[in-house]
Amino acid sequence: MNALLPGLNEIESAAQLIYRSIPPTPQYSWPLLNVRAGAEVWVKHENHTQVGAFKVRGGLVYTDWLRREQPQVTTLVSATRGNHGQSIAFAATQHGIHPVIVVPFGNSSEKNRAMQALGAELVEFGQDFQAASEHAERLANENGWHRVPNIDRRIVTGVSTYALELFSACRELDTIYVPIGMGSGVCGTIAVRNALGLATKVVGVVSSGAPAYALSFAANEAIEHEARTAIADGMACRKPDLDALDVMRTGMDRVIMVDDDEVKDAMRAYFADTHNVAEGAGAAGLAALLKDRANGGGRVATVLTGGNVNSELFGEVLCGSRVGALA
Repeated sequence: MNALLPGLNEIESAAQLIYRSIPPTPQYSWPLLNVRAGAEVWVKHENHTQVGAFKVRGGLVYTDWLRREQPQVTTLVSATRGNHGQSIAFAATQHGIHPVIVVPFGNSSEKNRAMQALGAELVEFGQDFQAASEHAERLANENGWHRVPNIDRRIVTGVSTYALELFSACRELDTIYVPIGMGSGVCGTIAVRNALGLATKVVGVVSSGAPAYALSFAANEAIEHEARTAIADGMACRKPDLDALDVMRTGMDRVIMVDDDEVKDAMRAYFADTHNVAEGAGAAGLAALLKDRANGGGRVATVLTGGNVNSELFGEVLCGSRVGALA
């Protein structure tokens, strides 16, 4: 079994740990969204967590393990475009650990402020996530800080609990569309699907502006690719994780790429049909589901992975404005 994939007992134990800090999130089937998609659509609302995204689940499990196994750690460091950083900051401060979070220049100002409000010391470095991640590694080595990875078994175990909630409530799903950043969400979804013995197809979703995982999945080997997306910063991966890629190759049905305009359409659809705010990466699963309508109706699901979008940007999206590419 792949080192990233937890078993059902691990996932259930993680859920109990997580529920000490956050409650389960809902899954709803929205009538207007069903009409739009021509299918019965179930949305897992990870935008309803205290930090507005699914990542907090992984952060809680990881920092609980860190406090128990390495109690000498006083400072940790990680890199993020926002939601992972909020997750780590939220969880680390509960355990009295100082979080240092590295973000690239030009990162979402509102996500930056949210991380700082949660207790993070913010460091800006580089022009993309990969550069920020490499700087976080240097800071850890130079200062003796604990380096939190963006994906590992404990993070996947925590994140997988949203899939456990969803599949427990909706077992007869034909397909689930899961956005891919570094891959913890899709790996956790595959882990639960496998553990429960379900036939649900897992479709990964990447931004056409950050196609590294799609290219790697097709080529059956890791391929780095520049990440340039104006809207889906949470999916701006340049360098795939090899273990995550291995899980995807064996457990994912296929990959769908969505462009920034399709993501913005999905953000508007979420707001019009459900009055939920979705950030770009959070809406990517719906964008793929709507793009895939030609494959027929059925009972399908997607994960609204986060709602942390800058107010000005969201206003432009709702007005139909074009948004310039990130540097």
